[in-house]
Amino acid sequence: MRAGEKLPPLEIPITRTLIVAGAIASRDYQDVHHDAELARQKGSPDIFMNILTTNGLVGRYITDHFGPTAELRKVAIRLGAPNYPGDTMVLTGTVEKVVEQADGDTATVRVVGANAIGSHVTGTVTVTVPAEGPGGAG
Repeated sequence: MRAGEKLPPLEIPITRTLIVAGAIASRDYQDVHHDAELARQKGSPDIFMNILTTNGLVGRYITDHFGPTAELRKVAIRLGAPNYPGDTMVLTGTVEKVVEQADGDTATVRVVGANAIGSHVTGTVTVTVPAEGPGGAG
């Protein structure tokens, strides 16, 4: 990994099932994440994804790229445009900096998740990839 490296984009179809399952899995029972009629009564055109599901998808994006030994050290995200059913979120990332250490490298990755409305999520993830060999991942 090196500063300036671009991660390949990851397209995530935003389905009702993904939104509701993410809310249930994270114990977020707010009606705007599972009941379309109540969401509309509250001013939203439909149900929308919660931040905990988004956080999990950002983590998945990073570990899918850096591998199963990657350790998420810090995830700092901010939500923007909602993820509604029927849309697609495309996650992209750029390595901003890398700190090399004997036991592995730590990178800061800028992440953006965009949908048809705009940026759903922006932020940074700090990830450590252990060194291979004795005492490392290999």
